[in-house]
Amino acid sequence: MPTEILNNLNKNKTKNCMIVIPVKDGENIERALKRFKRKIEKTGVVKELRNRQAFEKPSITRRTEIKKAIYIEDLQRSEE
Repeated sequence: MPTEILNNLNKNKTKNCMIVIPVKDGENIERALKRFKRKIEKTGVVKELRNRQAFEKPSITRRTEIKKAIYIEDLQRSEE
């Protein structure tokens, strides 16, 4: 039965997966929290949440991406 559920999730392309952090006996809780935060950051959940708080027009999104690219290009040129 669990494989059927996983197959249905893959078909629907939903990303309702739990993040699991195995904690060993005697492991410092701070270290486990640090691993958890790193995993959350890698998934991009927080970034997506912030983006969804307010709607941004696609033209504005493109404009900010172009500005970022120009800024990074200028930084790279100044290093050379």
